[in-house]
Amino acid sequence: MLSDRYKKILHDVAYRSIEDGLIDGREPVIDLMEYDQALCEKRATFVTLKTHDSLRGCIGTLSPVRPLVEDVAYNAYAAAFHDSRFEPLNKTELAALSIHISILNSPEDMAFDSEQDLICQLRPGIDGIILQEETRRATFLPSVWESIDSKAEFIHHLKLKAGLPKNYWSENMQIQRYTVDEF
Repeated sequence: MLSDRYKKILHDVAYRSIEDGLIDGREPVIDLMEYDQALCEKRATFVTLKTHDSLRGCIGTLSPVRPLVEDVAYNAYAAAFHDSRFEPLNKTELAALSIHISILNSPEDMAFDSEQDLICQLRPGIDGIILQEETRRATFLPSVWESIDSKAEFIHHLKLKAGLPKNYWSENMQIQRYTVDEF
C-alpha cells in the first residue's frame, strides 16, 4: 500500500501528463531522479478517466514493465489521447475530468473444473480477471463489478471483450485473478 503522499504525487503526475499533452501534444517524460524509490519500482497500472461519471478513457498494463511513476504518466496520457473507443481529450473536458489510478498486484492463476466452478470462485468487487484463450486476451478491473449484475455476466462480458462468444468455453482457457490498490 502506498502512502497518501505517494498517491497524491501519482495523481499529480497523471494530471500533468494529460495537461501537458493538451498543451504540446507530447508524451510525458519522467525524470526518475526526482522521485523516491517507492515510486520507481516496476509496477503494472491502469489509469481510468471519467467525465461526469462516464468513462472517458482507460489504458493500462498487466505486467510491470516500467517504473510506477512512469507507467502512471504514460497510461494517463494514453487514456486521454489514444484510447480507440474515444476521440482524444480536448481542453474543455479537463475541468470535469476525474482520474482513477489502479496499481495491480501480481496475478495468480486460477484452477477450475468448469465455467460454473470458475464463477463460484469469483469475488465481486475484489477480483480483477485476466482471460486468455490462445492469442485472445482481455481483462476487467475490479471496478467493473460496479456495472455488472452477476458473476456469470462478468465472465460473459469479459469473453465478449476478448472477442469470444459469451457462451464460449474451452478447457485450454487460462484465467488469472488480481487485486488492485485503487485511488
